[in-house]
Amino acid sequence: MPRLPLGQWVDSSVDWLQAQFSWLFDAVTTGVTGLYDGIDAVLSAPQPLLFAGILAVVAWWLRGLAAGALAFAGFALVDSVQLWDEAMATLSLVLVSTLVTLVIAVPLGIWAARSKTVSAVLRPVLDFMQTMPAMVYLIPGIIFFGVGVVPGIIATIVFALPPGVRMTELGIRQVDGELVEAAEAFGTTPRNTLLRVQLPLALPTIMAGVNQVIMLGLSMVVIAGMVGGGGLGGAVYRAIGNVDIGLGFEAGVSIVVLAMYLDRMTGALGRQVSPLGRRAVAKARAALGAKRPGAKLWTHRPQPVTALVGVVVLALAAGGMGFLGGTGASSTTASGPNGGHGKKVSIGYIPWDEGIASTYLWKELLERRGYEVETKQLEAGALYTGLAGGQVDFQTDAWLPVTHAQYWEKYRNKLEDLGSWYGPTSLELSVPSYVKGVDSLADLKGKAGRFKGRIVGIEPSAGMMGLLKDKVLKDYGLEGEYKVVDGSTPGMLAELKRAYDRKEPVVVTLWSPHWAYSAHDLKKLKDPKGSWGEGDGVHTLARKGFAAENPEVGTWLKDFKLSEKQLTDLEAVIQETGKGKEQQAVRTWLDRNPGLAEKLAPQ
Repeated sequence: MPRLPLGQWVDSSVDWLQAQFSWLFDAVTTGVTGLYDGIDAVLSAPQPLLFAGILAVVAWWLRGLAAGALAFAGFALVDSVQLWDEAMATLSLVLVSTLVTLVIAVPLGIWAARSKTVSAVLRPVLDFMQTMPAMVYLIPGIIFFGVGVVPGIIATIVFALPPGVRMTELGIRQVDGELVEAAEAFGTTPRNTLLRVQLPLALPTIMAGVNQVIMLGLSMVVIAGMVGGGGLGGAVYRAIGNVDIGLGFEAGVSIVVLAMYLDRMTGALGRQVSPLGRRAVAKARAALGAKRPGAKLWTHRPQPVTALVGVVVLALAAGGMGFLGGTGASSTTASGPNGGHGKKVSIGYIPWDEGIASTYLWKELLERRGYEVETKQLEAGALYTGLAGGQVDFQTDAWLPVTHAQYWEKYRNKLEDLGSWYGPTSLELSVPSYVKGVDSLADLKGKAGRFKGRIVGIEPSAGMMGLLKDKVLKDYGLEGEYKVVDGSTPGMLAELKRAYDRKEPVVVTLWSPHWAYSAHDLKKLKDPKGSWGEGDGVHTLARKGFAAENPEVGTWLKDFKLSEKQLTDLEAVIQETGKGKEQQAVRTWLDRNPGLAEKLAPQ
């Protein structure tokens, strides 16, 4: 059967939409970004523990004293692991996506409840939206909206919309038909019937839909982190990319705290806004008080006025401290002709060792010159898309002309090549030196059993992975004998260390320079057929116009060079200092190399 070019049709459709409706996508980006920034500014401004107190008072009012105490303890824990700002960014993302989703979902649900035709048309569309893997939505998302919070929010809206529509429709359809007929018999207009009869009685079901929308939104935070969405999802993504168990656990616990709070509060709010729910809660509290008199203290809930006064007092205190108190931090604006004067610069990077090292080196250098620098860890595809779209200013880890050839060919008209700062590099497969009889790629033939039939790879988006699968394995007749395991650079290194410590045979994808050759005794497998091609140079790429807008920085980046010893020493210091302390490691390395900072970024 001939292949149906469905993917090509979708690609063509996306290109057409991008060409014809770029103005609309820009407007959506501006609106969503503005809404997100506004909510995030409000949530991030107060002092963390005061804002945690506000959230605790809300929990006390909705669920009781015990819930309030637990809420405060949970958010205090988030603050104690220094993930408060990330948690508030995640909460902002969830609130924006929930708000937009409900604005769309509730009217659609009402329309579907009133029209069987609309319901029949919507049903398969909603099924498609909810069953499609959520990550797929990110692909057109980053093309239409670039990297950042917007594609994450849009993907969340699409993924979370179906339960909002379905629960609204279900709630209205479940309202007793006799009540609706009675209202109509008394001359009530359809609009008033909806507002005064159907919606109030459907509120518990609709609020259950709101709860599902929020939970689905939270489930998307990690996926949003992959495209620069930041927040707790970004922390989880960094932890995955760096195999940082500690950060992953802390970010995961923070997400759990946020999810439990939102779940319990929306559930309680659903009961509060529904007359039937309020009666059920009152009966349950009375029954519990009769059976367990001591439980009244923990289930005690203040009057709404008391709770409101508490929230207002804490909000005023939090607002005063957040907006007026200040942090007391000194200005970082540099003096002199090359001072950045607080100008913002964003640097994107793939979590490869030389990329991490050079990115945080330039973050430190630019901040010393008075620039405000933001770093974004992204997948290769998202990084190049962000550069082309202007959401990222530059990156320092483009391997050209071979490894990243596919991205360069696609985006070269929207990028500036500021030159190679290191090279030539080499791509290779490597094995530990204790693996005897395997010295070249040809020696792997017929020995798959020794290596469990696999080659441990890195990110599937990396150019060397495509080269390995499409050319190297074919040239040496290794197709079908070996399976290339896609993963991540830290995952590959972790597997290499595990096998090395146990003296087990393993073959991994590596490149030079890399600190792994200093940490382990490894053999680079020879490539007599030249399948890997000639070595790349490590280039700095910037968005179009960056060097013209920032001539000093552009000049520094064009003149940037590091020797193999300098690069490997910097990578080693970063490894020694530990994960999450990259900039501290850079400062230590610069202190060991006096005068280098002034040479790389002269005043």
